[in-house]
Amino acid sequence: MLSASQKLKSFYKPYALAILSVGYIVGELGHYLIGVTTKATATDLHYGDISCQFNSTTLHVNELPVQCDTASNTSDCESLEVNGTRYCEWNYNGQGLDYQILAGPSFIAVFTVVGVILGFAADRFNRVRLLTICTAVFSIAVILEGAVTQYWQLFILRMLSAAGEAGCNPLSTGLLSDWFTEDKRGLVMAIFNWGVYGGYGIAFPVGRYVAALDIWGLGWRVCYYGAGAVGLLVAILTGLTLDEPERKAIGEEDSKDVKKDSIAKVLCQPRVILLMLAASIRHSGGMCFAYNCDLYFRQYFPDYDLGWWLFAVTIVIGSIGVVVGGYVSDKFVAKMGVRSRVAVLFLSQIIATPGAFGSVYFAPVGAMTTLGISYFFAEMWFGIVFAVVVEIVPLSMRSTTIGIFLFVMNNIGGNLPILVEPVSKAIGYRESLYIFYAGAYGLSSFMFLITMFLMDGPKKEPATKDWGHENRNYVHDDNKSTTLELPRLPSKTSYEYEHSHL
Repeated sequence: MLSASQKLKSFYKPYALAILSVGYIVGELGHYLIGVTTKATATDLHYGDISCQFNSTTLHVNELPVQCDTASNTSDCESLEVNGTRYCEWNYNGQGLDYQILAGPSFIAVFTVVGVILGFAADRFNRVRLLTICTAVFSIAVILEGAVTQYWQLFILRMLSAAGEAGCNPLSTGLLSDWFTEDKRGLVMAIFNWGVYGGYGIAFPVGRYVAALDIWGLGWRVCYYGAGAVGLLVAILTGLTLDEPERKAIGEEDSKDVKKDSIAKVLCQPRVILLMLAASIRHSGGMCFAYNCDLYFRQYFPDYDLGWWLFAVTIVIGSIGVVVGGYVSDKFVAKMGVRSRVAVLFLSQIIATPGAFGSVYFAPVGAMTTLGISYFFAEMWFGIVFAVVVEIVPLSMRSTTIGIFLFVMNNIGGNLPILVEPVSKAIGYRESLYIFYAGAYGLSSFMFLITMFLMDGPKKEPATKDWGHENRNYVHDDNKSTTLELPRLPSKTSYEYEHSHL
């Protein structure tokens, strides 16, 4: 029977995965909360656009004689009424360039630069200690975000939060790739990287309903206090209960003689470049929807409370998609090699594209249905991408490569959504999401398809050379029967030839 210590040891790797995943979820919750609390935050801090907005708990939009968004100034907005009851307000709506900068560039600018620095550090220093520090930094920053009184303070703290969270992915990915073997790596990476969607999904009920409870009169601020406190607990558990694992060669690296290439040579491989660009475009589509999802549904369907629906679609359906994607890629990788993982990327994203389009085209029921279908397939991508990355780069450059990969991916994917603002003013908010959300899904799937053909196929088992049989190991007895003696070293005779020169 296993001893108690052996039983506990068997739970260590799942426990480590859980701690790293929860930390990533909390970091992403702090990242995406601004997208759900932005209207309340903008009203308190006075940033972004001001517009005429529907503000009634007794009327429905289809009952209004005049829609609120037709009013272009305060007096016209406040003059709209039904039976003497006003139903519109002139106030900050949480949108505008100030919001887009706060949500995207202010976070991404620091996140990407620090991510590269920490990627280099992860290949040289203790990753568990670095991860503990990073988790503590972003947790403290998120707590302080709840105490801000001015826009510039929130801007600075978003940057500090980004600096801390920047270490989560490269540090954790390196640790997990050393803890888990190839046959589990796709699933493990998928579970961990689901933290992006877990944090994003949890942001809906926390930002909408916890803020609405107005606990201790704190309103939206209590969301940030709570998220930061959980993050600090995770930082303590990371530092006290996790150990640095031995660094291992994995993937293609352990199947052939890997030369000591420079980081530039590794990154300049066509397959790495194309994978990076494909991931960047896909990330742009996801970030575009993440930053604008709550605002979009509030603007187009103010009568519908979709907070729990968005949570369910993201957490439940997205979770299933993440697990299925990792499981499928793990099952096929032995037969098709790394190429199979990229094949899963292509298929999942091309299937998800029509659903993404439908989620901003249909009314709420149709939108939630198509969003669920899209999420099931779309959320397979993130963990698989990083499983591919760690399997095609040398051990000594693994975390560095991930840091640079994230730098490029987040700079493109995190900053492109800022174009939603000018494009929406030119052709409409919904139409801009067709381009930068659904369009990005479709383009990335095509790029993953091309990348697939640049990847190596299944590993080839080394052939065992048949040296033939040594007949002199056999002798004949007096009865002419054949017996087998122990093998002897063959001695050279005059009729043997030396073939070493061939």
